[in-house]
Amino acid sequence: MFSMPTLDALVLTGLFGAGGLLHLAGPDFLRFAYRRWGFPANTHRVVGVLGILAALFLSNPVTRIWGVILAGFIIFFATVALLNQGKYIYSVPGLILMLALIPASLAGPL
Repeated sequence: MFSMPTLDALVLTGLFGAGGLLHLAGPDFLRFAYRRWGFPANTHRVVGVLGILAALFLSNPVTRIWGVILAGFIIFFATVALLNQGKYIYSVPGLILMLALIPASLAGPL
């Protein structure tokens, strides 16, 4: 069976993978939000690629620490962007994900 930190890392892998795919698909509501907040037109694609990379790094025990670092940067900047827009309640899941990175960084091999 999986240890709790390894299970945490795998769940984060799924979340970042799904988020990355969503950003790469770029539905209208997402592109509109980025545009409304003053980001360049293709920011969602950059964030999508970074999310996929974080998921790939998190899925492999050898590169997991790099995935934790990249995921931490992604979550930090997303939370800061939400706070700058006054979306305080929407930043809470980002803070929870930040906390979930701690046990993921301790995860060993599968």
